[in-house]
Amino acid sequence: MTVLADRTVLPPSDPLDQGRVAMLAALVEHSAEDAVLVGPGGEQVQLPHQVYEVLVQVVEAMAAGRAITIVPSAQRLTTQEAADLLGISRPTLVRLLEEGEIPFEQPGRHRRIRLEDVLDYQRRRRSERRELLNEMIRRTEDLGLYEDEDLPT
Repeated sequence: MTVLADRTVLPPSDPLDQGRVAMLAALVEHSAEDAVLVGPGGEQVQLPHQVYEVLVQVVEAMAAGRAITIVPSAQRLTTQEAADLLGISRPTLVRLLEEGEIPFEQPGRHRRIRLEDVLDYQRRRRSERRELLNEMIRRTEDLGLYEDEDLPT
């Protein structure tokens, strides 16, 4: 069994390859129904929708000049890696772990966090923030603080 490892790939710096990425970006805007992969010998395989979606994200990011890292979702992260992914400090992450906000394992001395759990926490927090913002907007509107005449012209 092959173990998948994460690897960051930078966008191409060669102008010819940049052009190819741009061409790919234009191609992936179309439906995934007809997407096929053509091998070196001409053999064709229809791409499953999930694989196509990953390729679309990769191509779009590279076309925008961003690096790509693909990580298997069952991967375990260190506390520092998880904190970096969430954009918070390691001590803040440890506090979240200890409060039960994010599940973790501690097989030895060091905590390990599943990538899936970190991403789930990130989604929950975004949703909570979105709900709070909507509530703040609603309350502000109820107080009449969003009047058209107050807006600059």
